[in-house]
Amino acid sequence: MREIVLDTETTGFDPSTGDRIVEIGAIELIRHVRTDQEFHVYIDPERSMPQEAFEVHGLGDDFLRGKPKFAAVGQDFLDFIGDSKLVIHNAAFDMKFLNAELKWMGLPEIPYDRAIDTLEIARRRFPGSPASLDALCRRFGIDNSSRTLHGALLDSEILAEVYLELIGGRQPDFALSAESTKQTSAGDRGHWSPLPRPNALGARITEKERTAHAAFVEKLGDNTLW
Repeated sequence: MREIVLDTETTGFDPSTGDRIVEIGAIELIRHVRTDQEFHVYIDPERSMPQEAFEVHGLGDDFLRGKPKFAAVGQDFLDFIGDSKLVIHNAAFDMKFLNAELKWMGLPEIPYDRAIDTLEIARRRFPGSPASLDALCRRFGIDNSSRTLHGALLDSEILAEVYLELIGGRQPDFALSAESTKQTSAGDRGHWSPLPRPNALGARITEKERTAHAAFVEKLGDNTLW
């Protein structure tokens, strides 16, 4: 099973008002294990960077000038993700931007049902609790100390760890396996019987004690309840 964990950085909140993607970071999971395959690109948004967005990710006009435009990388991105499920935190946001950019290129949009939204999973598992990426890192003890600013590739790497915790830890079937082991062990104990000793133990009472015990039993008579 192949999944792609991804994140984007943008110039703002809404592509319909002219906001654009400026960074895409994506990493590959195979059966919930990260591989060395990744997709990472900075993108020239063909517009100026608002200060509010710059303060979030630190990607300014000077840095992005001369980077490839989305039209130059859109097909490469589609080729990388293939038909895999996409693991995204707050999927509605990233899918909205990705599909807007793909639509402007005349490329096929990505069906929303391909997205696995970790924000929705977290809210179902921990109702009423903070569900931001940073909050989930604190909950699961994941080191995000290098996340001083948002970055698409770094956030994808952190999100992959969060995702595995949300679906049951680094071994998603661990609980089931542990339960199976527990049941097997219990069953084994229920049918356990000792093996015979290779050599019988010698008597531990003296002949004098044996005679005294026989005399005591004789005194009790035949109607004694043991």
